[in-house]
Amino acid sequence: MELFSRIIESGHEELLVYSDNAVGLKAFIAIHDTTLGPACGGTRIWNYDSEESALNDVLNLSRAMTYKSSIADISLGGGKAVIIIDPQTKKNEAFLRSFGRFVDTLHGRYLTTTDVGTNSDDLIYINQETDHVVGLPLSQGGSGDTSIMTGLGVYMGMKACARASWGSDSLEGKTIAMQGFGKVAYNTSLLLLKENARIVATDISPVALNEAEKLGIPTVSTDDIYGVPCDIFSPNALGGILNAGTIRHLNCEIIAGGANNQLASEAVAEDLYKRKILYAPDYVINAGGIINVSCEIGSSYSAERSREKTEKIYDIMTDIINVSNKEEITTSKAADTLAENRIKSVKLVKQIYRG
Repeated sequence: MELFSRIIESGHEELLVYSDNAVGLKAFIAIHDTTLGPACGGTRIWNYDSEESALNDVLNLSRAMTYKSSIADISLGGGKAVIIIDPQTKKNEAFLRSFGRFVDTLHGRYLTTTDVGTNSDDLIYINQETDHVVGLPLSQGGSGDTSIMTGLGVYMGMKACARASWGSDSLEGKTIAMQGFGKVAYNTSLLLLKENARIVATDISPVALNEAEKLGIPTVSTDDIYGVPCDIFSPNALGGILNAGTIRHLNCEIIAGGANNQLASEAVAEDLYKRKILYAPDYVINAGGIINVSCEIGSSYSAERSREKTEKIYDIMTDIINVSNKEEITTSKAADTLAENRIKSVKLVKQIYRG
């Protein structure tokens, strides 16, 4: 891979590499764009099969965070961290505090929070070495569990899509196939069940499947979930799940879920558009988490303010659908256009101000 060409092409401002052999830490931090504010995004800890896979992930995820914050109308840029972890290496205080020292060297250009493989307890250790942490537990002065608002945002996105597809945003009696049943899917499901929606779920984790079954949700195998007859297919696991091999099995009218980077390529979005399957861009409807942590920056955290901003995902998704219909483009292109327009306008204002 031509590293510098890749960074220039994707528009990244910085890519940082950190290694601490004493604790077995290998990490990347990517800062994509800070036009709207400091870069913010979670730290993902994962047993990547190669350093190149980890690098691709941090570049893709950080870029998505730029678009996510822009479309959500918050004053943050896009960043992400990934830590490559050996399955024999266990997270501990020294490991996490070493990473915290790495974050602190950026002097606030990057704010970190939780992601796959990290939790609020990890943030407490990271916070021992840097103040540039958001999403700490409520007891530590933070905004707490981001999956609650993320789940709400996915739910609001589903309702906006339902209104566009069926003339009503009611999800009563609708069937939702949950591909992945982690914390975000769990919180989305609580709202769906209150509305008497039907849910079918799958996950590779027996613990997650057990959580679904406790809610009375039937489960199927990970391979079978794609062919489940449903109204909404909801990807809630890792990225790239919507590809040529999987979408041909889908039997739904809407795709709306909490996973990041669901589309393997824009060509997949074009295929869905041609098949008249309405796709809710992932970074639009899963923005509840970044909205939640943004509400603790610069002032004391307000759950009410966070909920109000997260519920606006309904209106944002509606605007994207309208642009898609008017311009006859995919919803992913429509979302990108709206996000890019905000960044360009703010960048222009800053250039004029600098004179």
